[in-house]
Amino acid sequence: MDTVAASTPAALTSWLARRDRGELREPLTYIVALDGALRLAPRRSERVVLAGGREVLTAGEMLFVPAGSGWRVVEVSNQSTGYCPEPESWPAAGRALDRLGVAHPGEFTEKIVFRRCPVCGERNIVREHDFTCALCASALPAQWNFASH
Repeated sequence: MDTVAASTPAALTSWLARRDRGELREPLTYIVALDGALRLAPRRSERVVLAGGREVLTAGEMLFVPAGSGWRVVEVSNQSTGYCPEPESWPAAGRALDRLGVAHPGEFTEKIVFRRCPVCGERNIVREHDFTCALCASALPAQWNFASH
């Protein structure tokens, strides 16, 4: 898997410049490690593998576009069924991008709410504030209920 630990603006720019144009038309997979580092991989990469199986501050997808001599993020989400981060995990993504000098929207452009069903254990995406398990129709908790993120 071709990944980058974007520790500097130059590392990020170099890695993005090597991406195929088609690959850059869709969001990239990302995680923000516990040390605040942004790690990126092609979209269909598994975030848990990208993180080496370790906990993260947040995870999801980011769409980068060229901006002057650098890049900016125009779309960013917490879409990660491996980690199921809450929308409130945005500040970790924002800080990682700020450290790299990458302009961004200032919040997730798509906010996903995840809950684990206490009855069947299924991971659920809560849509339209309907806290009902898609698999067994049990009530989902109002509060985030995953062991780590």
